[in-house]
Amino acid sequence: MPRGAFRRCLPALYFAFLTGPTPEQRMSGTQAPDTHPGESARGTGCVRGKQTSIRVQDCGRGEGARAASRELRRKRAQEHPRQSWALPQPYPAPQPLALHPETQPCPACRSPPPGRLLLRPALPGHPFLLPIMAVYRLCVTTGPYLRAGTLDNISVTLVGTCGESPKQRLDRMGRDFAPGSVQKYKVRCSAELGELLLLRVHKERYAFFRKDSWYCSRICVTQPDGTVSHFPCYQWIEGYCTVELRPGTARTICQDSLPLLLDHRTRELRARQECYRWKIYAPGFPRMVDVNSFQEMESDKKFALTKTTTCVDQGDSSGNRYLPGFPMKIDIPSLMYMEPNIRYSATKTISLLFNAIPASLGMKLRGLLDRKGSWKKLDDMQNIFWCHKTFTTKYVTEHWCEDHFFGYQYLNGVNPVMLHCISSLPSKLPVTNDMVAPLLGQDTCLQTELERGNIFLADYWILAEAPTHCLNGRPQYVAAPLCLLWLSPQGALVPLAIQLSQTPGPDSPIFLPTDSEWDWLLAKTWVRNSEFLVHENNTHFLCTHLLCEAFAMATLRQLPLCHPIYKLLLPHTRYTLQVNTIARATLLNPEGLVDQVTSIGRQGLIYLMSTGLAHFTYTNFCLPDSLRARGVLAIPNYHYRDDGLKIWVAIESFVSEIVGYYYPSDASVQQDSELQAWVGEIFAQAFLGRESSGFPSRLCTPGEMVKFLTAIIFNCSAQHAAVNSGQHDFGAWMPNAPSSMRQPPPQTKGTTTLKTYLDTLPEVNISCNNLLLFWLVSQEPKDQRPLGTYPDEHFTEEAPRQSIAAFQSRLAQISRDIQERNQGLALPYTYLDPPLIENSVSI
Repeated sequence: MPRGAFRRCLPALYFAFLTGPTPEQRMSGTQAPDTHPGESARGTGCVRGKQTSIRVQDCGRGEGARAASRELRRKRAQEHPRQSWALPQPYPAPQPLALHPETQPCPACRSPPPGRLLLRPALPGHPFLLPIMAVYRLCVTTGPYLRAGTLDNISVTLVGTCGESPKQRLDRMGRDFAPGSVQKYKVRCSAELGELLLLRVHKERYAFFRKDSWYCSRICVTQPDGTVSHFPCYQWIEGYCTVELRPGTARTICQDSLPLLLDHRTRELRARQECYRWKIYAPGFPRMVDVNSFQEMESDKKFALTKTTTCVDQGDSSGNRYLPGFPMKIDIPSLMYMEPNIRYSATKTISLLFNAIPASLGMKLRGLLDRKGSWKKLDDMQNIFWCHKTFTTKYVTEHWCEDHFFGYQYLNGVNPVMLHCISSLPSKLPVTNDMVAPLLGQDTCLQTELERGNIFLADYWILAEAPTHCLNGRPQYVAAPLCLLWLSPQGALVPLAIQLSQTPGPDSPIFLPTDSEWDWLLAKTWVRNSEFLVHENNTHFLCTHLLCEAFAMATLRQLPLCHPIYKLLLPHTRYTLQVNTIARATLLNPEGLVDQVTSIGRQGLIYLMSTGLAHFTYTNFCLPDSLRARGVLAIPNYHYRDDGLKIWVAIESFVSEIVGYYYPSDASVQQDSELQAWVGEIFAQAFLGRESSGFPSRLCTPGEMVKFLTAIIFNCSAQHAAVNSGQHDFGAWMPNAPSSMRQPPPQTKGTTTLKTYLDTLPEVNISCNNLLLFWLVSQEPKDQRPLGTYPDEHFTEEAPRQSIAAFQSRLAQISRDIQERNQGLALPYTYLDPPLIENSVSI
């Protein structure tokens, strides 16, 4: 033991020697914390991680005395809950203590009264050894992630309604704060602090070690009266800083009245608004995170949502370059410097690289990524991903050219939101009954089927003015087709007619199933190309990725950690900002993958998304409203609709319970200024303040709040799974989802052959680059959290925890129903099976 530490402990050791129990009596002793001579009751009592303690025997006053002691302890706790036994500073010379009769030591043995430890002078002339009244026990949990531990010094300060504890370092024998560890400490105070309001976590330098990151999961504090307070953290703490945590009980701003807590909310949001700043990527785009803002944040901030590494401008062309094995340029700087609380974990990053590099290098070594020119025959396309085949990819390869499978994909493919039921034909699609009579049969006609609600239209009007692009030095082409479909009496959805432009005329023939095989197949392939462009750019990237990024940004900027809606939404924003930054660095950047594989290129993508957002409405955003507006509630075998509605109802029930618990009235919603700022920022930044969108700019009732939150959670989880997870399944056979077309749409019938068909499809290297993208985005990297999985316990109250358990139970039943139904399907629909749905947009 160091000499200084021994000197501090000497009076206590001598006191223990004089008053200590006999060996046979030590089992019933009570422990008192130690203090340093001449100090108030503060500090850990630790010397280089070693805990010291004093045990005092109750001198065997007998069972009756112990029972009386327990009763007296209960009585004293009721009468004097805040009484302090700490003496004032500076300490006077040792004097006999004049105590209340109930608090006098036992007359027979001079042991302390029940519930108190009374220490008297150890030796004449030595400082008085102070009593300690309040001991707070801390349980600190470090996250189980790679490099989650720290070697820095960690200290805490407890702040309560009756005072503030001294800053106290947390130190034990051995290593503290190792990854996945749960360690216990004590904080000693001269008096009880009352209700705990804040817990300050101080992270400071230790010796000569360089600063590192620490992932603190949570800290549990057991108060002297046995009350347990949970302080959720679940964030990376970088550099040397102080993080202020509030108890896990969720509170709106209306429920906080103390200036200390109101100031805490304000400072927290100000710090996050400085860290997470909006950026305009392109006119008409939803606003997105500006990764350059991370470089301006200093490490010693009061809140740990900061980043100190210098970042190069996101648009800096010097950082946009090719990497070996990758076919496109990558904006490297924007990927290297990501705020720690939104970036991929090490596990997810490694998993993503292991998915990407072998597949890319494999194609590179086989020469597929550099091979230009047309495919020699269709069967050669089966060898692109010969080792990554699934049941669905094989099914698609066998049935892709069949009309019933063409119609099936409008219901259960990767873009199941295009169909609209129509009661009359639009003037721009002049289909006559004679054209479709051979398919409809003699018992019905086109007008009858329109009146019965069996005719549906897929309109790709948005592509009519889309700019085109050059690939491999050759111009590419785009069509804006109209596809008419019929729901047959057998329940199959089949195509009736296809027009490849929005303007009818002699140069825009209407293709029919009765045309030649290659003419009809080419017309359907043009529709599948249009389907690819609309799906990838609008249905997938715009309506899930970019909008969910805006939801995540508004949540981080406008809601503090203690807000119930922050706690509700945070799991559904996990990794969204990171994956979108990756997409902008690899797909949307100049000469990125979009420029390398699509017929419209980056400029066409910007056009499609800005146009799509200008026409996107709140009705489109809410699944039940969208299905009703499109008139598709009665189509049989629409598994996306059936599974999606079940999940919507489960989410709605869960959200309704959470909202009802924290917002009991309309006034509680209207008076929550943080909530109103949150929804207002979403309206302004995601939907650019467009009133015609129908999105709310203010919430007035709990019902409006439930609908809005349900739609957000559904689109961040289930909707993204529905439009993302099947991309490799339905796109691995390239003719089913071509990313570009090398010949213009045919203007006459009877000219298509196998050769002209192959010459219209993308070239070999374009096809392989696109399939590589499909493979990557369909493989969710490790570190997954399925829908309804909340390992981070942000809610600590019993009511929301029960709501979470009920939500998980509903999802489990939905999963069982889906798996039972799929057993009877020729092609199972699994994309909305809850265990396969990620909680957030993370790939």
